[in-house]
Order: sequence, then C-alpha cells, then structure tokens
Amino acid sequence: MQLFYNPQIDQKQKEYTFDKTESRHIVRVLRKSEGDLLSITNGKGTLFTAKICTANEKRCVVTLLNSQTKQKPWKYFLHVAIAPTKSNDRMEWFLEKATEIGIDEITPIICQHSERKTVKLDRYEKILQSAMKQSLKFQLPKLNPPISFKEFVEQDRKGHKYIAHCETQEKKMLKKEIAPGAEQTILIGPEGDFSSAEIELAKAQHYASVSLGDSRLRTETAALVACHSVAFANEV
Repeated sequence: MQLFYNPQIDQKQKEYTFDKTESRHIVRVLRKSEGDLLSITNGKGTLFTAKICTANEKRCVVTLLNSQTKQKPWKYFLHVAIAPTKSNDRMEWFLEKATEIGIDEITPIICQHSERKTVKLDRYEKILQSAMKQSLKFQLPKLNPPISFKEFVEQDRKGHKYIAHCETQEKKMLKKEIAPGAEQTILIGPEGDFSSAEIELAKAQHYASVSLGDSRLRTETAALVACHSVAFANEV
C-alpha cells in the first residue's frame, strides 16, 4: 500500500485536490493516472480510499469512495519528553523510529545541560508524517512546541511518570515498572544528562527514577529503548 496523508480530509468530503508538490509526486514520480486508486489517511485513525479523476501534475483531484476507522495497533499511550540532541540528524532518527514502533506524543524539553535549545518543528513534523506513511500507520504522533524542563514536569499529567537518568542512586528498571495498557510519560535527558536539581524536581512531581540498562546510552538511543520497552511490555 502506498499511503498518502492530509489532515484536512474528513468523511463529509466527496472530492479532494492535492497540492502541487503532492500532485507532481503522484502523477510524474509514481506515474498514477485517472482511474487509479489511492489510500489516504488524515493521521487521526481514518483510512480513505479515493479514485483519481484528474491526473494533472499541478492539480491531482480524487473522488473519495469510502472511509474506514483504523484502531491504533498499540494498546497504551506513550508520551516521551526528550531533550533535543546537538545533532539534528540523531533527533530525526529517533522521531522516525519511534513512529515506526508506536508513540502518541513527543515534547522537546530544554534542560540545564541542553546543547540545542531551538528546534525546527516543521522539519520534525515532516519526519513524523513520512514515518507514519512508510510504516502504514494511521495515527500521527502529536508534536508539541519546545518547553523548559521545569514547566513540563510541573504540568499535571495522568498515568505513570518516569525520569531516566544516569546518577548513581536507587533506580528501578523501566521494563519492570511498565503497566501494560496504561498511560506513560518518560523523560529523556540531554547528552550531559539531567542535572541533580532537575532530577530532584521531577521526583518531587512524582516522577519515578528508572534505569534503561547498564550501558550509557546516547539521548536518541535511550529514548528509543524506552519506546521499545513500553511496546515490548505491552506484548506480553
């Protein structure tokens, strides 16, 4: 299946026109023509089947034939708050792989040791969209604007809350703490780890200290291990 994405499509529409960039991709690159069927998602759990009625590389128009609700394939809610990596490539790698595994929400957090304090949300959003389409998922992860660590942990959040850090204090293994089917929020720090003050602040806000294993992991690797741990715990 070749999956396309547009957040504006809904069940009330009978026809939809792709923008110039997507139209060119469909007609010139994929060589689709009038009468061909396309699969489109709005990223909100709906899959549409459409037929091309105008195959123009500047204006590809489709008729929507039917729609179906696609249930989320993972049975939990996962929110990862991650300090942006110094290298954008590594952060983008995490966004791509986390979407493939299954994640619901992502928030870039700016920490005391953060080396990168600005992010390109438009670029991140495109990475998420591409990974959703590639992995044939119909739910687009929610990407939040960057926020300070303090602001984030002081927000009221439901479910289980964890902070993964490297300090030598009592910590439990994340994979043994995960409650299947529950809502989970996991904090992942920057290359220099969370500061002691940040860890104490998180603990005061009822975030449990957890370990991801014996190895010292890069930020993006730690975040992906956390995603996989939650996914694996929900498969058992």
